[in-house]
Amino acid sequence: MILSPDRTTIVLSGEVDADLGPDLAQATTDAEQAGVPIEIDAHHVTFMDSSGVAFLARLAMRTPHRVRLLHVPPTVQFLLEVTRIGELLDVVEDAPPAG
Repeated sequence: MILSPDRTTIVLSGEVDADLGPDLAQATTDAEQAGVPIEIDAHHVTFMDSSGVAFLARLAMRTPHRVRLLHVPPTVQFLLEVTRIGELLDVVEDAPPAG
């Protein structure tokens, strides 16, 4: 997680699945407490299961700002469309990678 005065960036990579559940829950809490807009960089995500989708939905529903999802790989884009979670997020393809 990258915290700055104007936004919080959560960088996801590899497999976003149930094994990351506690880390995703902590990231949600930390991002909410920061009180600034949230960006999620999904550039390096190779797999996402329902835990990852639930994480995105939880962030979208619990924060006052629209969550921006950056660099969405095709497998994640498919999940966003099928679950319609993508309607709750601003999906951005042309932002520079975080970090």
